[in-house]
Amino acid sequence: MNIAVTLSLYITRQFTLAVMGMLLGLTGLVSLFDFIELLRRSASRPEATFGLVSQIAGLRLPFITLQILPFAVLLGGILCFWRLTRSSELVVARAAGISAWEFLAAPALSAVCFGAVAIAAVSPVASIMLGRAEAMDNAYLRSGGGPLALNGRQLWLRQADHGLTPSGVAIIHAQSVAMRGDTLAAEQVSVFRLDNSDHLMARVEAAQATLVAGAWQLESARTVRPDQLPEPLHSIILPTDLTVSRVQDSFASPDTLSFWALPDFIGLLERSGFSSIRHRLHFQTLLALPLLSGTMALVSAGFSMRPARRGGVARMIGGGVATGFVLFMVSKVAAEFGTSGALPVALAAWAPAVAGLMLALALLLHTEDG
Repeated sequence: MNIAVTLSLYITRQFTLAVMGMLLGLTGLVSLFDFIELLRRSASRPEATFGLVSQIAGLRLPFITLQILPFAVLLGGILCFWRLTRSSELVVARAAGISAWEFLAAPALSAVCFGAVAIAAVSPVASIMLGRAEAMDNAYLRSGGGPLALNGRQLWLRQADHGLTPSGVAIIHAQSVAMRGDTLAAEQVSVFRLDNSDHLMARVEAAQATLVAGAWQLESARTVRPDQLPEPLHSIILPTDLTVSRVQDSFASPDTLSFWALPDFIGLLERSGFSSIRHRLHFQTLLALPLLSGTMALVSAGFSMRPARRGGVARMIGGGVATGFVLFMVSKVAAEFGTSGALPVALAAWAPAVAGLMLALALLLHTEDG
């Protein structure tokens, strides 16, 4: 087997073990602080037992792991490459004529695989468990009433007129919404039916509405059409493709939806009149995770491959850690701009990873050829 291939496999094995160890350590540390915070919030809630708090903290573990993966790659890479540099293994390899690009390709690919596995396999599990954790959190530790307790419990949505003639869209506004078992109940409901040219066809006023499987049931409803007298009060069935869970998910955090479910749900949000910016940004951020993980691996190599005899190793390793946190802050700021609409969603999600990759390549070029 080629010496360069053997060296790459050896470094990749060391890198993978370091990243996995760092991922376990950081997950345990962050989870401990999360558990302490949950205990603090449960102090004033007699019904929130220690077992309940432990269950909520345990359900959040996969989500925490997903969030700290880039930092685990960065710190694990710094630890791995620093050890190899301190033992002069990388120095000997480069002195033997093996380029850094050759033995870093496999660790970078390993980091990309970490990100791909995270979005493909960990994200679905993390979203389900996080959704359950947030439901328990809202029920036992919060007083806000859950994700529907927004905007004074008012609800606005837009949906296609399924099965109605003539076809068009319906804009629904409810003054108050509340969960009643497995159904969604609304009061003081107004439905504006528009044709395909956005002309008003009818307005429906109902005292109550209930979202059941495949339809809205409007009670004590009155239909008013342009240039016609109001119809008498009656019950109306308004078909819909919305469900209670989909309405709840539209207000809940995008983190409670898996990577595979996001594209269809984003389409449903846009058809229903909900804002899909948060969900589109979350989807693009997940797509960028493999690139971000590979970038962190290259950043860690660029900052920790300097031979110890040149001095300043601690400063350079500290610079690597600081760079990782700067990238994290840049990604958060870009996400805020993306959520507000000031930046395109794709740019807000991908710019931090691409900027970090450019920095890593510049450091490696300087280290290898400078």
